[in-house]
Amino acid sequence: MAVPFRRTSKTRKRLRRSHLALKKQTFVVCSNCGAMHLPHKVCKSCGFYNGKKLI
Repeated sequence: MAVPFRRTSKTRKRLRRSHLALKKQTFVVCSNCGAMHLPHKVCKSCGFYNGKKLI
């Protein structure tokens, strides 16, 4: 079984894991009802998307 020749440094380990951090979600205001919703998704409050009633 292969064993690493050298120990992985703290910097190398942290650089590898740098993209694993959680990111804050962005919200946009619905143009129809003013509720906050995720971008590019139908508004859960009123069912509008891009100025059109979908639900």
